[in-house]
Amino acid sequence: MLNGIRIIEIEGLGPAPFAAMMLADMGADVITIHRKGQAVTPGMPERSVLDRGKRSIDLNLKDAHDLQNAKRLIASADALIEGFRPGVMEKLGLGPELCHDLKPKLVYCRMTGWGQGSPLSDTAGHDLNYIALSGALWYGSPPGHPPQTPATLVGDIGGGAMYLVAGLLAGLLNAQRTGKGTIVDAAIYDGSAHMMNLLMSLGQTGNLSDIRGQSLLDGPHWSRTYACADGGFVTVQCLEPKFYAQFLQKLGLSDDPEFQQQYNRTNWPALSQRLIEIFATKPRDHWADLFEGTDACVAPVLSPSEAQAHPMNTVRQTWQAPDGILQAAPAPRFSTAEWQPKPSPARGEHRQDILNELNAPQESASSSG
Repeated sequence: MLNGIRIIEIEGLGPAPFAAMMLADMGADVITIHRKGQAVTPGMPERSVLDRGKRSIDLNLKDAHDLQNAKRLIASADALIEGFRPGVMEKLGLGPELCHDLKPKLVYCRMTGWGQGSPLSDTAGHDLNYIALSGALWYGSPPGHPPQTPATLVGDIGGGAMYLVAGLLAGLLNAQRTGKGTIVDAAIYDGSAHMMNLLMSLGQTGNLSDIRGQSLLDGPHWSRTYACADGGFVTVQCLEPKFYAQFLQKLGLSDDPEFQQQYNRTNWPALSQRLIEIFATKPRDHWADLFEGTDACVAPVLSPSEAQAHPMNTVRQTWQAPDGILQAAPAPRFSTAEWQPKPSPARGEHRQDILNELNAPQESASSSG
């Protein structure tokens, strides 16, 4: 879908490389500028899944020769992605004003936690910090338990990478129409708060409360996760009455007068406790088999490797393991293209090919490292 689009990614961590991977999945020519001579970050693989489908060139942006090559790359690109703290790119001589001089139509994408020019712009933070301050973490667990969400999904990926991708694509469309580039300020703080608007819409109907456990999706017995006898878990979220009725029917609770009062908030804690006791009597797969194929909105909690082996994945092939590395296929899917996993490059693997494409001057022995 993005064939012919070139994107330059300045090596970073977390949401920025994820966004660049997603764009590479869609066919963009993503060239990652890896730091020359720097070892892989501890705990990270030599060939990261986040680099799949990209090309790699290693450059020292503090070296005048390499910096000039970086500028040539940027001048050849449609978009740039960087994930440094505010001001770092300017110090390197690659701030948005200079880059727009090189390429007026460039979509210059900046990925940060706190945003450009905010009171916390120069402050360190991570996923949980951003979504805590934005309000997105508040409903992340049952009442009485510390709020917790799946690692990186709400902040780094949902509020960060996805909003950067959306902003980049919008910027490309605008550049094609107007001939002018733009700066995309993608802050995890902003994006994670923006995602709350679906929940905030419930407040218009009285179904959202600042008191944890009293809202439509974080308090009811029919909207939570339960532990099973074998240590596994099942999820229940039968919001609509017709689905809730099927849930009760499968558990033999259809005639229970307390369970019949689905939206009576005063009953929710007691009914949650009753379901805790019920689900604890049988292993996870018993409940998965009981509810399979029904509209009761019950599903087992699977690990990624279990998800790969599930019949759902047999059809969708969402989880794959090229070269033995378990990873999820690109999303969304398009009718005009099928995904074929591309290997992740070694750092600097495409250096000479890229320099040749740019007709860059030959490097001296001292600058080639």
